[in-house]
Amino acid sequence: MSQNAAVPKRILAVLAHPDDEAFGMGGTLALYASQGVEVTLACATLGEAGIVEESYLSEGQTVAELRSAELACSANTLGLHKVIKLGYRDSGLLGWPDNTHPKALINQPLEQVADHIADVIRQVKPDVVLTFDPIGGYRHPDHIRVHEATVRAFANVRASDPTHSQPRALYFHTMPVGLVKAMVWTLRLTGKNPRKFGNNGDIDLVDISSQNFPTHVRINYKAVAEKQVEASLCHASQSGITRGTGVQNFLTRLFTRPVDRFMRAYPEPGKSHRVQHDLFEGLS
Repeated sequence: MSQNAAVPKRILAVLAHPDDEAFGMGGTLALYASQGVEVTLACATLGEAGIVEESYLSEGQTVAELRSAELACSANTLGLHKVIKLGYRDSGLLGWPDNTHPKALINQPLEQVADHIADVIRQVKPDVVLTFDPIGGYRHPDHIRVHEATVRAFANVRASDPTHSQPRALYFHTMPVGLVKAMVWTLRLTGKNPRKFGNNGDIDLVDISSQNFPTHVRINYKAVAEKQVEASLCHASQSGITRGTGVQNFLTRLFTRPVDRFMRAYPEPGKSHRVQHDLFEGLS
């Protein structure tokens, strides 16, 4: 890559809630940050709809304030250069009353959110933009809206801005389908319904396991894996990483390697595209 040595490489991750940066692609963000890449996070909401036990809240503290503090802890642990808060309201999971809040992210015009993200792209001038896959990982409405708005923002900036300030690649973080299939098998074996996973039974693991997004880049973040764990633990109110001894925890440890998977949306990969191991590989 021909780039002035004085100008650092830049990554912009556009995500929906505090904890998305840690539980999802946190290993990748920490790895590149450790290599001197300027990694910026644009966080769309403050997770107001997250379920938080009262014991986590200080007197007079709101859920948004708590989760903002957890985000700051996580960002510092991962080594992020900057966190930009977009200021939308958490919409909650599909079917929650929060879906109808007039300030909820999903109730804002898509073009408006895309313009907002485009402004952030112009401000940060990233080489690489990262966001959710087309189903938002597990069909969270906010994740899907962030995906849609980021795709549109990326295209708008590419179409309208001078070449020197255009982002050069767009990637979608994808779920480890092998692990999800193992969890489906385990839940069925124990008599539980994998279509109603999670504390509220609103995550359909069978649906997730049926997705077949291609993997164009695998990032091995073993060198910084502990940072990813520590960042996840910053989000204690959202359960963090439990280190229990149950069957699901065992399978998670067994099948989860320190690897993040990404699908490249731009530049569009050719049919003979080989799996790469660097988000910047092959970018001109």
